[in-house]
Amino acid sequence: MKNAVRALALAVVAWAGAACSQAQDAQSSANASAAMEASPATAASEPAEAQGSCYLQSDDAASRPSPADSATADMGGDLVKVCYGAPSARGRQMVGGDAHPYGTRWRMGANEATSIHLPFAASVAGVAVPAGSYSLYAVVGEASWDIVVNGVFDRWGVPINNEVTASDVGSGQVAVAPNEHVETLAMAFEDVTADAATLVLTWEGYRVDVPVRRAN
Repeated sequence: MKNAVRALALAVVAWAGAACSQAQDAQSSANASAAMEASPATAASEPAEAQGSCYLQSDDAASRPSPADSATADMGGDLVKVCYGAPSARGRQMVGGDAHPYGTRWRMGANEATSIHLPFAASVAGVAVPAGSYSLYAVVGEASWDIVVNGVFDRWGVPINNEVTASDVGSGQVAVAPNEHVETLAMAFEDVTADAATLVLTWEGYRVDVPVRRAN
C-alpha cells in the first residue's frame, strides 16, 4: 500500500513539473513573438542616405522661418532627391547683397547643407561622383556660379570653412539667367529623362540650371 501511495505521489510531482515547464516554454515563445513584433524592420534601420531621407539636425523644421523642402526626379525608375532650406527675400537682396556677396561661398539655401541623394553614379554640374549622398554649395557670381559638390551631406550648412572644403569632390560652372521675382527660394527638376535632368534653382530675380547626368 505504501509503495502504491509513493508511486502515485511521484507521478503527481512529475506531472506538475511537466505542466510548469510547458507553461514556461509557452510564455517564452510569447515573449519572443512580442519582441519580434516590437523590433523595427531591417529596412527602417538603414541609414538616412540609404533611404534618400533629408538630414535634419533638429525636429523644429516645420516651424523655421526658412522651412525644409525637397525636390525629386524619377530617372528611369531611380529616384534622385535634393533637400534644402527655403529662405524668403523679404525685401532684401540676398545673393549679391550683404547676406551673400558675389565671390563668396553660399549653401544654396538655409539651415542644413543643401544635399543631393543619387542612387547611381552620375555627374552634377559636370562633377563625376559615385552613387551616394553629397552636399552642394555655390561660389556665387553675377553672371555664373561655381557649383561645388562636397562629400559630407549630414551637416549644418555654415560655416563653409577649410574643414568643410577639405571634403570637396569638385566644382563646375553654370550660368545665371534673369527670371521673374521669386520670393521664396525653390528647387525643382525639369527635362527629366532616364539619363538626365536639370535641377533648377529660382529665387529673387534669377534662375540657375544645374545639370545632373547618369554616368555611362
